Amino acid sequence: METHTRNPRPVRPEKQRATGNPSSHPEVPPGRREDTLGFERLVFFSDAVFAIAITLLALEIHLPAGETAPDDARLFTALLEIWPRYLAYALSFLVIGTFWIGHHRKFRHIRQYDRRLILLNLLLLMSVAFIPFPTTLISDSTNRTATIFYALSMTCTGLLSAGLWWYASSRASLIDPSLPPAEVRREGLRSLIIPGVFLLSIALALIHSDTARFFWLLLVPAAFIGR
Repeated sequence: METHTRNPRPVRPEKQRATGNPSSHPEVPPGRREDTLGFERLVFFSDAVFAIAITLLALEIHLPAGETAPDDARLFTALLEIWPRYLAYALSFLVIGTFWIGHHRKFRHIRQYDRRLILLNLLLLMSVAFIPFPTTLISDSTNRTATIFYALSMTCTGLLSAGLWWYASSRASLIDPSLPPAEVRREGLRSLIIPGVFLLSIALALIHSDTARFFWLLLVPAAFIGR
């Protein structure tokens, strides 16, 4: 399968003159420069999707219809009544932010890419871009279906993130060859923390929806463990 790699940093002219042998530092081929551009576009596109998804979360925080120009008392009451939207926003912001940190960390170790890695990354981004929808559901409803749907969406996103790393790390040509095996395993385990929490919460939601949502509080220490 065709792979693409980052090109090494070009040697500065000063260093070439210092060696006295310019031919010992050949110029980087144009094709390799294009591969580097392709890798950077892959990362920049991913960052843009994460940024858009996390921005869309705030658009779902708005006052109920008919509260366009309330007085002070009514406005204060209306702001208090939409507290579930604040919590849903904070939760999804934390989760997407943690996914982005993990994605950033993974691509610090990934040195090459191929078509399958691009496809896995696109699936991950598709799942991330979908998160604002289940966030709206849990902010408007506290029933079991909304809770399970939200947890299932987050579980799928986390498993896709873990799958991306599993694919890249299972092919030595795609990651940094100097990366210790212990770090490879550690990164794989980090990727399973968030989907693990949400997967367990689905089982709890079958018993009691509110218990499952309180279980999501484990994501706060999990976000620091996964750093």
